[in-house]
Amino acid sequence: MSHQILRMFEVSDRTGLAKSSIYEQIRKGLFPKPIKLSARSVGWLEEDVNRWLDDKVFQSLKGEIDE
Repeated sequence: MSHQILRMFEVSDRTGLAKSSIYEQIRKGLFPKPIKLSARSVGWLEEDVNRWLDDKVFQSLKGEIDE
């Protein structure tokens, strides 16, 4: 199975969120946690970010966005 890894700049670009907002959402349990790639780098599975985006679109259409 092949996985696409997204780095922070790609996650920020796709979600429209700043780095600080992404980490705040992670802290609150509202955004997927990154995976450790090396001692000093992390990334996100593209499928996790896409799932999060799909959920936000669904919530928006229903009028139920989390704060």
